Amino acid sequence: MTKNKTASTKDSTAKGAKNNPVGMPENGPSHAPWLKFYDPGVPANIQPIPAPIYYWLDQAAQKRPEATAISFKSYKINYRQLRLAAEILAANLHRHGVGKGDRVAVMMPNLPQTIMAFWGIVKAGATAVMTNPLYMGHELLYQLNDAEAKILLTTDTCWGKISELRRELCVKKYFITSPSDPLRLPADPLWRFRKRGGCAQVAEIDYKTVWPFADLFRGNRRLSHPIEHPEKDLAILQYTGGTTGIPKGAMLTHLNLMSNVQQLYEILRPILDKPQRFLGVLPFFHVYALNICVILPSASQAAVYCTPMFNPVETMQIIERQKITIFPGAPAVYIALLQHKEIKHYDFSSLLLCLSGSAPMPVEYIRLFSEKTRCTILEGYGLTEASPVTNINPLFGTRKPGTVGMPLPGTEARIVDMELGSIPMPANHVGELIIKGPQVMPGYWKQPDETANMLRNGWLYTGDIASMDEQGYVTIVDRKKDLVLTGGYNVYPREVDEVLHTHPKIKEAVSAGIPHGIRGEILKAYVVLKDGEQATPTEIMAFCRGKLANYKIPKQVEIRNDLPKNLVGKILRRALRAEEEQRRKETEASGAAKRRL
Repeated sequence: MTKNKTASTKDSTAKGAKNNPVGMPENGPSHAPWLKFYDPGVPANIQPIPAPIYYWLDQAAQKRPEATAISFKSYKINYRQLRLAAEILAANLHRHGVGKGDRVAVMMPNLPQTIMAFWGIVKAGATAVMTNPLYMGHELLYQLNDAEAKILLTTDTCWGKISELRRELCVKKYFITSPSDPLRLPADPLWRFRKRGGCAQVAEIDYKTVWPFADLFRGNRRLSHPIEHPEKDLAILQYTGGTTGIPKGAMLTHLNLMSNVQQLYEILRPILDKPQRFLGVLPFFHVYALNICVILPSASQAAVYCTPMFNPVETMQIIERQKITIFPGAPAVYIALLQHKEIKHYDFSSLLLCLSGSAPMPVEYIRLFSEKTRCTILEGYGLTEASPVTNINPLFGTRKPGTVGMPLPGTEARIVDMELGSIPMPANHVGELIIKGPQVMPGYWKQPDETANMLRNGWLYTGDIASMDEQGYVTIVDRKKDLVLTGGYNVYPREVDEVLHTHPKIKEAVSAGIPHGIRGEILKAYVVLKDGEQATPTEIMAFCRGKLANYKIPKQVEIRNDLPKNLVGKILRRALRAEEEQRRKETEASGAAKRRL
């Protein structure tokens, strides 16, 4: 979580022979060693349910109508009420001009309204565009206009920056809520949204182009638009994080998302077949969180405990008080908990499953988390273009820390050479990871050339350098674009990062290649120290010297207060490289100015 119809036939034909890896038939896995190591009962394949993604919400409302669907502070709503809210919201979107396939953007933190909005949009037959509420002006302009979003659902806390852009945006109508709206009396959870009011801070509400979110709950008309072609109709237009350039809109169909939920359910069935409590701390605008914290809980009729902003103490309190059983997280979340001095005072015994994705989890922190909480982190892998999950470690079988586990049922994975992408690599050899499965997108929105580059003969070229062992466990070595060539040697920054994370004084670290006049590139490490600790760059380089070959040792170390990250905790190497480039330009400009003097 296949081929884009907008990609040119000529281009596909020309690339066909070169990019169809040897020994990889179009139908069925030719070599899938991982199947022997699946947990008992996990099937080799799935039969995707040809239904809209809201199938899971309907099933939950039918099977467990009174079960809690969403919990947020004192607010609770059950699955019967959530389906009702979604269908009323869908009908009102239709009343406001939203038709099948129209794009509706959602720009909110993790609130009950966010979940209602997502289900209401897909119930309306429209396509959800989940948008980062921390985006600034130019980011918003690009994404909303590129998506041709017709309507934007947002909060009063975001309205200030949106209001300034209204003349430049293609959005026709705005609906605004407040994070506190669900907490207002009286007790009926839907009445709170139906009533006019709230959003007192938004003076621009005119009931023409700017409306209160409450208007989307007017009346009792309901809508559940049929999705006749779930393999073609888009459920979400999910923009990539932009770590490799301008964000691209991954077109994810209803069947893509349905398939990925089915695949995950088969792996996690022994846990998900019983009522569970999910922690919704990862931002719902990210496809990992949307799938794992919104859609998957509905598929298992589980409750989601919404957390609009991550706070280590609040997170530990919710886990203890609400007896959270499933904790989807990211490395930055787990590391922040581990670094908190109060962690030993909280009870984590209710946790049955901790999932980690979105970025590599240092092996040392997996060990520490298990030691301090007695909970094992199950590491997996995915990317936006695959809805997003493709690999996960087994629930009961052998878990291999440092790997991202095995491909999901119905998913094929190969390691191919990094030059042509056409030669399968032997076990334990490094190459590019490619994926095939029903969760893989049909293409990028309005970008046929990018689609043709990413999708070749049904295979998704991930851009990740990886290896696969004899049992089918995949280890992500690094991003292809992050590979550093220094003095004629290849260096994978993630290997260096793993070593840095074993230093007792280091809290977080990342390394990246920076330009060098003689060696082409050199490796530089960016380090955040634990609270109260002190260390020098020389000390850190000496530490690496005992654990790495000389050419892999960082030639520069910068000790910082923090590292640039996106909202799911992925460290942005490109931001660090941009900083270096800016420094280089300033140094050159300063030198030129001195020479002129």
